[in-house]
Amino acid sequence: MEELIKTAAAQLGVKEVPGIQGNNPQIVKFAQEAGFPTIRDDETAWCSVFMNWVAKESGYERSKSALARSWLNTGMTIIQPEPGDVVVYWRVDRHSIFGHVGLFMGYSVDHTRIYTLGGNQGNAVSISAYKAEQVLGFRRLRKIGAINLPNVVLKKGSKGKQVSQLQDILKSLGFNCGTSDGDFGSLTEAAVMDLQSTSDDLEINGIVDKKTREFIEELLKLKNV
Repeated sequence: MEELIKTAAAQLGVKEVPGIQGNNPQIVKFAQEAGFPTIRDDETAWCSVFMNWVAKESGYERSKSALARSWLNTGMTIIQPEPGDVVVYWRVDRHSIFGHVGLFMGYSVDHTRIYTLGGNQGNAVSISAYKAEQVLGFRRLRKIGAINLPNVVLKKGSKGKQVSQLQDILKSLGFNCGTSDGDFGSLTEAAVMDLQSTSDDLEINGIVDKKTREFIEELLKLKNV
């Protein structure tokens, strides 16, 4: 999810050309490269277009629709979002087709607003606050293609990018290990144990050794993650 934030944040400040003076070629480029060849202006609502472009550039699954609410059909449903998860809001009316989509960045102190990184926010790519009461849902996108587990033993106390990869994989399989912070702590250990308990051939010890790694790889193949 870090890649999604980096890709989107690199475009902060890109904004529409006011009125009929023209179109920002960068916004038109988002549409063309994201697979929307008929969109050739910056007046068409482009929050979902931008989200599709960010996902494609980062190697993640995408909705392939310019409709913001299409992201409710993409990725995994998440109850407790982390920075980089997709957040979808309703606009005008909850039961209309109108909405907004962006990347969740965090809650305000009182949890009434959500800081969102996205396109077409104030006619620009920006980080803006939206009402939490208008959230339709959170989604976690999955990487396209094979996910490779690091070929090392990982256990409580391990740290680094390899642990982050493991945490992302655990969450993609439905095991809650908290934030993908690269720190193999108690939550990650518990998630590994929960996973190991689904096999009658694994010791439930919270350690990702060769046998546990092979079991996870088989699960990934079965789920086509």
